[in-house]
Amino acid sequence: MAPGELEELVQLYQRTSAHLSYVRTYHGDAALTARLTRLVADANGVVYGRRARTLRAVGEFLSLTFPAAVWTGRRFVLVSALLTFVPAIAVGAWLAQSDRALEASAPDAVREAYVQEDFESYYSSEPAGQFATEVTVNNIQVSILAFAMGILLCLGTAYVLVLNGANLGFAAGLFVSAGEQPKFWGLILPHGLLELSAVVVAGAAGLRLGWVIIAPGDRRRREALAEEGRRSVVVVIGLVVAFVVAGTIEGFVTGSTLPTLVRVGVGVAVEVAFVGWIVTQGRQAEARGITGLLGERPRTWADEGAVPATAGLSP
Repeated sequence: MAPGELEELVQLYQRTSAHLSYVRTYHGDAALTARLTRLVADANGVVYGRRARTLRAVGEFLSLTFPAAVWTGRRFVLVSALLTFVPAIAVGAWLAQSDRALEASAPDAVREAYVQEDFESYYSSEPAGQFATEVTVNNIQVSILAFAMGILLCLGTAYVLVLNGANLGFAAGLFVSAGEQPKFWGLILPHGLLELSAVVVAGAAGLRLGWVIIAPGDRRRREALAEEGRRSVVVVIGLVVAFVVAGTIEGFVTGSTLPTLVRVGVGVAVEVAFVGWIVTQGRQAEARGITGLLGERPRTWADEGAVPATAGLSP
């Protein structure tokens, strides 16, 4: 429907609605009232139906498509987590236990400033709203990079994950060596639990994308790559919500004056909600035949007489 036609339809809809109200109030013609009622109802479905379908599509994406895309790739999520946290633990433990490694990492004055001042002041270096926006955009860029680098036969994604993990371990190692572990965890956990989880999931999407090039199975490599690309895009889009939440916490909670237990409690609660959402909704979606491709329908809907399970979303 052209924009001009839609505008005319809205005007006619409003005029007919007014006529219907007038007829109901001042006339007792049942046939005319019924006809105008049908016309208004039909026009209402055209004018407002698209909005309803859009809201339904968003709901299906959040409750079915995105959780299914993550859940069906849970083995890749595990690999992604290992690529992130094994280097983090290794680098952190090395710096915490080796004086030579610690001395080689940075001069004493730099390390002391980093632990005592720089790390903490970073979270209050800008107004909360601006800071939250900047870290959200940065995290989204990192997730897109981790996903896109998967096209290099998984190697690019693995590099991004290992590098992020090593940086995390480096910071943790400096704090542990200085005996400031509580301070580090109090600053990193409020936003870091969700943020790191989202990066791991983005990395899993990249690994999965790269793996279908290596082992496409019984599909043609081009078909497998196209399908996995659609599923990976779903993951990256869904993670935008997670990064917005993590960025908001980092901007308004991490650097706030709230007690450490409260700040960490916020991070733990949000992480539990995120993981619970993925696991619960992902299992349900998988049981209903959803694999995370945009536009999939549950098998049960087809059984109830709706569109086929392989049909796309209504426009």
